[in-house]
Parts: sequence; structure tokens; C-alpha cells
Amino acid sequence: MQRILYIFITCLFLSMVACSKTDKAEKSAVPAEKSAVAIENSPAPDVSVVSLANGSTLKLSDLKGKVVLLNFWATWCPPCRKEIPSMMKLNSLMAGKPFQMVAISIDEGGKPAIESFFKESGYSLPAYIDESGASAKSYGITGVPESFIIDKNGVLVKKVIGGFAWDSPEAVSFLEGLMR
Repeated sequence: MQRILYIFITCLFLSMVACSKTDKAEKSAVPAEKSAVAIENSPAPDVSVVSLANGSTLKLSDLKGKVVLLNFWATWCPPCRKEIPSMMKLNSLMAGKPFQMVAISIDEGGKPAIESFFKESGYSLPAYIDESGASAKSYGITGVPESFIIDKNGVLVKKVIGGFAWDSPEAVSFLEGLMR
């Protein structure tokens, strides 16, 4: 019984830190004045990312007038993989509405790794890449998945750390409320 409890606690701990990409040395190397990151109820940092689908550049500031779900994820992250079907359903539910999903992969393998993941899994997202990592730094992500909801005026209204059921009635209602 103790062994099972030990295994369970170890697995729980590992799942909590499994998707963290930031190490302590890297965090402490950032000067205090450089650590300003996205803050709820403040203007969302403007970032530029590249579409996986067509290679075009998307600038977040060009999406004013739309509610944006900005999601940082990775193909190797179990909670990210678990949340993708709900994101796909949400994106389908929001078709034709002033909504834009921007799923930014932080995979080190870049476009080939993401394309391979989508091909093997059958999943599909409006995926973007930012090889410089500037967008992740601007939003101060500490792991994946991390999501940011930006209203139609470009204000960051909510930060969600960890996987989430994006197709839940509450989430859909919240997002639709921001569109009014």
C-alpha cells in the first residue's frame, strides 16, 4: 500500500512539473526591470507570430475588434494534448464570430515537429510558431499550457495556467460575453 501511495505521489508531482520549460537559473538571470510580463486588466503585449498553415505573419495588434484566445502549448506536453480537442470544438463553435484562436507552439523542433504531430494525431489548430521565443517572454510563460484571453479592445482579461475545457458552457458563455 505504501508503495502504491509513493508511486501515486511521485506521478502527481511529475505531472505538475512535466511541462515546465523554465529552470531556476534562467529565472534568476533575468534582471528585475526585464521581468515585466502580461498582467490581467492591462493592454496585452503585442507579438508577431508565423502561421503554420501558410507562413504569413500575424501581429496580435491586428486582431483588435476580436476576442483572442492566445494559447502556448507543445506537442510533447500531456496536458496540452488533452486540451486540444476542447480547443478544436471551441474554434468550431466560434466560427463566423469575432473570435481568433492563436495557438503558439514552443516546440524546439519547429514546423516539422508540429506538422508531424498534427498528421499523427489527427488534431488541427490555428497553430503559430515563434522561433525567437519573444512571444513567450512577453507573456512570461512558465510552462505549458498557458492561455490568455484578450478582449476586443486588446486588453488581457484572463490568464489560465494549465489545461482547460475550452468548450465548456461556462467558457463559451464567457467568451461570447466579451464579444458584446
